[in-house]
Amino acid sequence: MAAAESYPEELRYHREHDWVRVDGETATFGVTWFAQDALGDLVVYLPPEVGATVSAGGEYGELESVKAVSGIVAPCSGTVTEVNQAVIDAPELVNDDPYGQGWLIRVQIANPAELDELLDATAYTALVTGL
Repeated sequence: MAAAESYPEELRYHREHDWVRVDGETATFGVTWFAQDALGDLVVYLPPEVGATVSAGGEYGELESVKAVSGIVAPCSGTVTEVNQAVIDAPELVNDDPYGQGWLIRVQIANPAELDELLDATAYTALVTGL
């Protein structure tokens, strides 16, 4: 069952509909409710390899749905330390729980200042609702 629309306050958001949760020097990335809703039922997740470098604003993987293929944009730069195998095995977890079990990768943050360029929940909500 698809998750209800939400944009948690504790996250930061990239304009391309990706979120980041920061815990010390580690960042967890995922796609927002808006992104998974626009894509529809997800069927394939193609992640980067552990050890790969991702760049803020650059694509690091793909999500495929029954409707489209979409690149996933990194909210900040870093080195991939973990890939969510559960989403590789069951991509629909992103539809069901985009901010919890549906996280995509974890990275060691390379440049914490990049996080200041991201949107907070209020600004992101305004972006997607047009308010």
